[in-house]
Amino acid sequence: MLIGDVARRSGVSARMLRHYESLGLVRPTGRTGAGYREYSGEDIRRIFHVESLRSLGLSLRDVRRALDDPGFAPTELVDDLIRQTRDRIAAETDLLTRLRRIGAASPAGWEDVLQIVALLQALGSKSAGARQRAALSAVEEDPVPVEALVEAVLSESDPHVAGALRWALAQAGEDGPALLAEGLGSPEAEVRKRAVQSLAEIPNGAATALLKDALTHPDIVVRGYAALALGARGVADAVPTLLYMVDEERNDADAADALSTLARDPAVADQIATGLVDRLSRSAMGSPARRRLTQALADIPGNTTTRALAELSHDEDRAVALTATYILTLRSARQ
Repeated sequence: MLIGDVARRSGVSARMLRHYESLGLVRPTGRTGAGYREYSGEDIRRIFHVESLRSLGLSLRDVRRALDDPGFAPTELVDDLIRQTRDRIAAETDLLTRLRRIGAASPAGWEDVLQIVALLQALGSKSAGARQRAALSAVEEDPVPVEALVEAVLSESDPHVAGALRWALAQAGEDGPALLAEGLGSPEAEVRKRAVQSLAEIPNGAATALLKDALTHPDIVVRGYAALALGARGVADAVPTLLYMVDEERNDADAADALSTLARDPAVADQIATGLVDRLSRSAMGSPARRRLTQALADIPGNTTTRALAELSHDEDRAVALTATYILTLRSARQ
């Protein structure tokens, strides 16, 4: 079969077939009387073998070794190809992500594109100062896609930069909460914590709904931050988690403050007081926990609290009794 026919049937150009011949990779078995290259069936099979191995990413040098060297083992080469392919996919994925983010910013011209690229690069800088400046300028000067801010805040370990990123994200519009929700499902505890802290600083309804869902999260740290944020927003669903936090000494001072905020609603105040009293009545509770719960009653208005404090003022635990008596005295002075 002449070279033109081989090219048509194999899909390999005549120029590439000549290149294969010059490398000694596929040599035509014979020549016609007029001197044209003539390929045998075995030659054509070798061409297809070459193309198959090239499709795996092998260089022509490695293809030749694979076909001609009986001792050439494929395992190490295939492992190298797997690593190279993974690296290439990662690089292409990063590029695709950057392009999507640039597209999401709707740049008006190439100057805008360059500014966005510069900000994205700054957000990924090794310098904490550069990252912080990028976070601040993302709102004050040039808009950065919300997805980029979310990725940055979920990976940021510097507290000052993280604060700037959370602030920027809170100004960035409606898309942040949904993206942060994915962070709540991360297998990494730090990422989950960063996600709920960021949600806590976004004041919209979508963030509030996600924080309410987070009250049943298996991670107590997530539940705690969600409860504190919801308490500040006046959401009574947070009461059980806040009571638990006071009881278990988990950010108990902040939890008590959140309960005090919620207690401005008389109905919620009674719910809180009842919850604190119920926990105080548990026989297995230690003295430190009982003192914390008693202290938490200080800013909870209502008759339920007053009756509980009056009873606690005679508690056998002297520290609890003194705390309750002191709180009652302050309440009487206010009235």
